[in-house]
Amino acid sequence: MSVNQTKEKPLFIGIDGGGSKCRATIYSSEDGVIGTGVAGRANPLHGLSQTFESIQMSTELALKDAGMNLGDSKALIAGLGLAGVNVPRLYQDIVNWKHPFADMFVTTDLHTACIGAHRGGEGAVIITGTGSCGYAHVEDKHLCLGGHGFALGDKGSGAWLGLKAAEQALLDLDGFAEKTVLTERILNHFKVHDAMGIVENLAGQTSSVYAKLARTVLECANEQDEVAQNIVKEGAAYISELARKLFEVNPPRFSMIGGLAEPLAPWLDKDVIAKLSPTLAPPELGATYFARQKFSKKIN
Repeated sequence: MSVNQTKEKPLFIGIDGGGSKCRATIYSSEDGVIGTGVAGRANPLHGLSQTFESIQMSTELALKDAGMNLGDSKALIAGLGLAGVNVPRLYQDIVNWKHPFADMFVTTDLHTACIGAHRGGEGAVIITGTGSCGYAHVEDKHLCLGGHGFALGDKGSGAWLGLKAAEQALLDLDGFAEKTVLTERILNHFKVHDAMGIVENLAGQTSSVYAKLARTVLECANEQDEVAQNIVKEGAAYISELARKLFEVNPPRFSMIGGLAEPLAPWLDKDVIAKLSPTLAPPELGATYFARQKFSKKIN
């Protein structure tokens, strides 16, 4: 598809960047997907160069998927929903970037996830993936909770589950805690035989490395391992309480997104599960809606 075909109606690209990956999708004016690309993590808390590289790579892959030229990025209007830009300094760093787009509008991944989940309508959303955070938008009220990053926050997230599992496995191996299936599973995961093998693989690592252990924790919990169950229950209790805080502004809809949204749902409190609604659109479309709104105000 040629960009010239959409000259009067510019093409928009929505980009969702987090602690594990960056997804970019080019949409038509009718919200149809033209092309999609996925690259590495894009959280400026973990490095601006990595963030910019992931945005550019995912954009190039989306252009290729759309059958467009790489230079066509200069005709795209981009909406970016990124983790970490709730930190003012990092927001400015992203905004000041010499980006490859015709224009670019930046907000948090929470904001664009909420817009997408409710397809432009008001509501609340919790992201439970590598990290965890909550956001609600009702009339003139905006409520943002969590999103403090690993390891200061992100309770109930994949990275948090992995961290707690590793802590318990090390305590078990040193004889300070009860035996748990997690120990053997984590040793096997890293193909090591002792505590220092686990330490060598995790010390100084990013949240995404810890998050890879989350599925193991959930599997062990479902197999009735008490230590794993206690970890999952603690994380789920936090997510349930996070949801109730969002409910205080009376959102008309509530959704959960992220890699842990589905596997963690059975562990949530019943009152929270009762309010869950399916997501109507992905965060990338939410980023596109955000960019369309900002671009319209800019040119009018």
